[in-house]
Amino acid sequence: MDCSTLIVFILFLLFTPKLKAQQSYAGNSVMDCDNTDDAGPSPAFLYTCNGQKQSCKSFLIFKSQPPYDSLSAISNLTSSDPSELARINIISDNTLLLPQGKEVIVPVVCSCSGQYYEAKTSFTIPSIYDTYFTIANSTYQGLSTCNAMMSHNNYSALSLEPGLKLQVPLRCACPTRNQTLNGTKFLLTYLVSWDDSVSKISERFNVNAKSVLNANGFTEDDPTLFPFTTILIPLSVEPSSSQTRIHYPPPLMSPTVSPIHGKRRSKKVYIWIGIGVLVIVLCLIIFAVLFYHQKKGSEKKTGGKSKLDLQEELYVSIAKVDAGLKLYKYEELESATEDFSNKHWLGGSVYRGFLCGKVLVAIKKMRKDASEEVKLLQKINHFNLISLLGACEHCKDFYLVYEFMENGSLRDWLSCPQVLGWNHRVQIALDIANGLHYLHNFTSPAYVHKDIKSSNVLLNKDLRAKIANFSLARSAEKETYGFSSLKFAQVSKGYMAPEYIEYGLVTPAIDVYAFGVVMLELVTGKEAVFTEDGVEVLLSEAIFSVMEGGNGEVEPVGLIDPNLNLEHLMEFAVRLIKLSLACLAEEPEDRPRMPQVLSSVLKIQLDAKRKMQNFYVKY
Repeated sequence: MDCSTLIVFILFLLFTPKLKAQQSYAGNSVMDCDNTDDAGPSPAFLYTCNGQKQSCKSFLIFKSQPPYDSLSAISNLTSSDPSELARINIISDNTLLLPQGKEVIVPVVCSCSGQYYEAKTSFTIPSIYDTYFTIANSTYQGLSTCNAMMSHNNYSALSLEPGLKLQVPLRCACPTRNQTLNGTKFLLTYLVSWDDSVSKISERFNVNAKSVLNANGFTEDDPTLFPFTTILIPLSVEPSSSQTRIHYPPPLMSPTVSPIHGKRRSKKVYIWIGIGVLVIVLCLIIFAVLFYHQKKGSEKKTGGKSKLDLQEELYVSIAKVDAGLKLYKYEELESATEDFSNKHWLGGSVYRGFLCGKVLVAIKKMRKDASEEVKLLQKINHFNLISLLGACEHCKDFYLVYEFMENGSLRDWLSCPQVLGWNHRVQIALDIANGLHYLHNFTSPAYVHKDIKSSNVLLNKDLRAKIANFSLARSAEKETYGFSSLKFAQVSKGYMAPEYIEYGLVTPAIDVYAFGVVMLELVTGKEAVFTEDGVEVLLSEAIFSVMEGGNGEVEPVGLIDPNLNLEHLMEFAVRLIKLSLACLAEEPEDRPRMPQVLSSVLKIQLDAKRKMQNFYVKY
């Protein structure tokens, strides 16, 4: 190669646009506040500075929500130009209240700061319940991250107080040289919703789906998008208000009950619900009988379906759930568990297995159709909910393959001599609350677990908790009430909410109730139902009796697990007990919802850490 050819080749390498993706999709890593970027830029922080310009005009999508439900309020929150905000959204009155869930296009100046792009704004903490996580993911709806906020502020997570002003970097980016050559002038930071896909988003914003895939580093044509994360949309023109939509909140799941004084139940409402249910059940029974006889007659004519055909249908029902779900052969699971030998048995119908001889998994055998559980687990992706890795159908039995949890169940740990300390117990409560918060509020439709108990909470090698066993989980939209002896037989005693026992009422409030019992188990070390002097006692009733008797404040020591050394933290254990009792309110509408519970547990954890830090500094 002569000198001139070499020079041309070098210039070609220098000036040819990079074909790399604009950014890597962060996925749910933005929900973890413990990420670092020591090894280089991380998508769990912000978008990386790899564009052609150091600064550019960019756009964000923000969904109207109280108190940020007017252009003036959104402008103040995002430090965006109010006149530009009004112009692009075609709204003349900045004080006009927008519908809840209305998408608003927010124009911002996006600049490279260090290794990340950001649109700068600030936020004054309004309450004691605000944290880096809640500000990034609730107030700013995922347009910032707790990792990025912590790196931009000198306040530790434990020192946030009302009135403090925080710097908030918002997720934005500028086009790369390659995108600019392809006609991209702006990048829109789009907040993903439940029913979104790359094809739907591309069609809505009139852009090529391939450009969206490239902009976010996707390697497959139909990648999984997680709600409350962001992706970048390359645009050749400014986004238009006609491309936005309103995300209507789901209808309330719990029945409307008139408030009454004291603890008397709203009997009339429940009686009418019961009558309605009985009528429906009778109709269903009549229909089932007629259908059964009709089917039997049909089978006599056709000879019925063979056992092989039925198995094939079951297999297909799982396969249709998600194309990406790993479908194992029975022989693989048989080999992984040494033919489901006793030495691999973990308890119940769950076995430990080594797939390919090295991947440790938990394999659960089920004698009923597991397609509903598979559908739910394939829709969710959260650190505090157990991950489904694959499934298998064999001889009408279903086998679900889960991630392996090294430390077993919370119930086992509370029963064993190796004691869980205070910090671990509060973190476990926080993990469970996070998982339920996601299940109740970030799935569409909302789901109810229906079987929250300490044996269905599993602990990984770091003693972090994940909710397991979704066999009873149901959509709150699909099932709000109904009687079934099978339901009651399957749900453990001591955890069932009163309205579920008496009327079969299924709402997220029954999970809140059961979580209250689990928190009592964490604080006391006792089981939900224990024996005292030969008499079976409900833990919740025993705690209510002590607290209502006035002993909860004066002599709380008798309530606390004696294995815990809480000399300096007794006040926080009492606060956790009081929160538990609030979750155990007799009327479902009197219980706090999971966002409130989550904030309260987080506040207890932070206050306890702050007190111990001050104690160690003092002494």
